[in-house]
Amino acid sequence: MNSFSKVFAVLIAVLLLYLYPISAAFDQQDDISELVVLKATTTFVDAVRDKGFVSPTMYNDFMEAIAATGNTFDVQMEHGSKKYVPVYDDPTRPDTFRGSYEVHYDKFYNAQILPVLFPNSAAAKDDPARRYKLRVGDTFAVTVKNTNRTPGTILFDFLNQAISPNEKIFIPYGGVVRNEAD
Repeated sequence: MNSFSKVFAVLIAVLLLYLYPISAAFDQQDDISELVVLKATTTFVDAVRDKGFVSPTMYNDFMEAIAATGNTFDVQMEHGSKKYVPVYDDPTRPDTFRGSYEVHYDKFYNAQILPVLFPNSAAAKDDPARRYKLRVGDTFAVTVKNTNRTPGTILFDFLNQAISPNEKIFIPYGGVVRNEAD
């Protein structure tokens, strides 16, 4: 029994001296990565809301900032636009206007936004035609989540004999557009 307790004590010592500090360092690295992504996301979204457009340079700078963490990310942009549509008894006759409006919400995502930023043309990066424009009152939101397994997640799963979800970093952020592009 004495040799069993010595082996057990050595295992506990190894855990406390090596694995715990490594685990804590990886968790801290994940926390720092999350803060970097949060700052980059809020900076990007707030710039879009203030300027009223997304430019290729703004998008590329944002993507470079989050890539600096060493993680890979799924970035989803969403532009919401509210439109007021007049209600007619007979849509072919303008004199049948009921005096009321319906509110229609249109949503645009990466599939509609990215082709404007990166068209299949030789337009310069700063060409105004490559700006995705928004209007005052529209909404703009970005959701960022990591797609890779971070070192902290891998070590946590190893120590706990479990499988955690990949999404250790998940940042949703958005708001109402405050200004329009000229």
